[in-house]
Amino acid sequence: MNGILVIAHAPIASAMGQCMTHVFGAPPRCFAALDVQPNVPPEETLAQARIVMQQLECPTCLVITDIFGATPCNVAQKLVDGVHSKLVAGLNLPMLMRALSYRHDSLDALVARALAGASQGVMQVAITAPQNQPRRYHDQDQRDHQQ
Repeated sequence: MNGILVIAHAPIASAMGQCMTHVFGAPPRCFAALDVQPNVPPEETLAQARIVMQQLECPTCLVITDIFGATPCNVAQKLVDGVHSKLVAGLNLPMLMRALSYRHDSLDALVARALAGASQGVMQVAITAPQNQPRRYHDQDQRDHQQ
């Protein structure tokens, strides 16, 4: 089983952990969240992240951060090795749910599933379903079949 470590600006990481507990009914196994506090040196955050990652006691780990190029991501880049741990930036809730649901897959497959969950979870939602929209008369628009 892969470990999953979320490193994000406070309080995003712990809030995501609370969401996962809400969804799964209990704290997920092999999951940890580390909030990066303001005014804490990156070296101190990296030391905390190393301890948290060791406490997961998983042979491989997916690390997820909120924003590429920000302190959490920069810390995570120093933490992962690219073989036993991989890094994905751009955390969202669908990504995390997908990652936790498939944490038994290989690490490479887990990365792919997390990225798919992230992109597929973002969409524009119609205000009403097409079947609930008022019927148009043919003299208004000849392209009723196109939506």
